[in-house]
Amino acid sequence: MISSAGIPDVVPAGRMADHEQPVLDLPGGLELRPWRTGDADALLSAGLDPAIRQWNLFTVADHAEARARIARMHERWRAETGAVWAVARPGGPAAGLIGLNDVDLAGGGAEIVYWLLPAARGGGVAVAATRRLARWALADLGLHRLRLCHSTANPASCRVAQKAGFTFEGTQRSALLHADGWHDQHLHARVAGDPE
Repeated sequence: MISSAGIPDVVPAGRMADHEQPVLDLPGGLELRPWRTGDADALLSAGLDPAIRQWNLFTVADHAEARARIARMHERWRAETGAVWAVARPGGPAAGLIGLNDVDLAGGGAEIVYWLLPAARGGGVAVAATRRLARWALADLGLHRLRLCHSTANPASCRVAQKAGFTFEGTQRSALLHADGWHDQHLHARVAGDPE
């Protein structure tokens, strides 16, 4: 959002908290929807998946912890610090997660994060979800810059970033802690006005 003087407007507080988290349509009959308590099984499955554990340092011990995580997702929306969606078929179980971390409404930025359960991988779902969330964050929410970071040892995430229109900006040394130690990370970004 740009003011009449050409200066970027600050996204006002309440832009998220004063509204329900939207459901966003995806191609292929999928949608991004808020997480539900009934999605606890998907979080448990994610916590057991070796790839999700490796690239996200993600573990969930039991259903109680999964439900607590889902409650925190909704709290983060109300606090305007994060926004997390389930990737799912309408009425179906969650097949993945995509969201905005480190939302800074005043600064106009956030980081996109995602993972998919094995059955949802390889069909372009991560790219479609990343594109859709970026469009919503930049055009509807009014953020200015989105970043997407991943380990340099994770070429699949690099392909997702590139296909979703995120420009490669460089490598940050020893910037991500994973189960096997510190990794260099690639930094990709999209800014308002970039082509999709």
